Amino acid sequence: MSYLLLSACFLLAAFVLALLLRRRGSSVSWPAIAFTAAALLVLTAVFDSLMIGAGLFAYEPSLISGAQIGLAPLEDFAYPIAAAIALPALWTLLTRPGSVGAAELLRHAFVASRPISWINTAFPFAASMLLVTREIDAVLVIGTLYYLVPYNLAMYGINDVFDYDSDINNPRKGGIEGGVLPPAFHRPLLWLVVAGNVPFLLLLLAVGTPASRIAITVSTFAVIAYSTPKLRFKERPVLDSLTSSTHFVSPAVAGLALAGAEFDGGDALLLGAFFAWGVAAHAFGAVQDIAPDRAAGIASIATAFGARRTVLFALVLWSLAGALMLATPWPGPLASVIALPYLINCAPYLRLTDATAARANRAWRRFIWLNYISGFLVTMILALAWSAAS
Repeated sequence: MSYLLLSACFLLAAFVLALLLRRRGSSVSWPAIAFTAAALLVLTAVFDSLMIGAGLFAYEPSLISGAQIGLAPLEDFAYPIAAAIALPALWTLLTRPGSVGAAELLRHAFVASRPISWINTAFPFAASMLLVTREIDAVLVIGTLYYLVPYNLAMYGINDVFDYDSDINNPRKGGIEGGVLPPAFHRPLLWLVVAGNVPFLLLLLAVGTPASRIAITVSTFAVIAYSTPKLRFKERPVLDSLTSSTHFVSPAVAGLALAGAEFDGGDALLLGAFFAWGVAAHAFGAVQDIAPDRAAGIASIATAFGARRTVLFALVLWSLAGALMLATPWPGPLASVIALPYLINCAPYLRLTDATAARANRAWRRFIWLNYISGFLVTMILALAWSAAS
């Protein structure tokens, strides 16, 4: 994908947002936008030229038009123009009379997106692409940013909107595990999800391969289907865990496909292990919510199996993940030990009953931090694989 096409997509998204605002009976101050854009264009010309001249980065000649202002490619100037148009338009849209305050909406959106878990979707995508391409390009940056924030806002934000009746009775809501989203923010948050996701998705679909488009489509469908009414995969026992795991594995598949990877048996084993890990993680996480879910009439793998059987199911799946990694090409088997901390964390809760299921929250909080340790170990193994292949 050329930088010209990429920058044009950002400009198009900005103008579409401005037109949407106009159709809703509001408008932005175009003189103010013009003044802001002019200032940003000057800053872009100066600082891009300085950074390019210092050798901090360069552009692939075949991907740019060749037109420059200073040392900066002409395409670079599309981004400050898009920002000057889109940000005021978005602010006006969210703060128009009768709407909830934008600052408060963004605060709720930040909490709803579970920032402590952003890395769980961005890292698989970025690591998969880097392992194949061994270079940082625009697609990698755009995809990583998408799976870091907008994707998580969609995944968790949609869930918080449609799980309100359960969340208000859930004592663990209100911290790193998500908040309770007031009803006044439900519709604005859904609009924010659309505005934050659609531009990224259009770009990734435009630059992708047939395989990556399938992966991204499956990923997006899984996010929507998990929580939205009518579909509500999260209320279909077992399918809920399968869908949740898809949320985390599909970014890795999309990264590999975008990088043009040729999938082989080793990739299948690795992705299978990751998928088993994700199913186990969701199942075990559902145990702590048995009481509030039943009170709200929400079905889950844990409400169907009961606490004890669900914990056992999670242990089996984490064991399977470790076993699958043992069969992957070197240095993949090293990652099999990553399953052990999860097994140790989960095993003491085998004797939980449905009445005492809330105690699993202690292990779930440890699970959140275990993911960071696992991410570090996976990074080290990837670095070893990179060195071995060089």
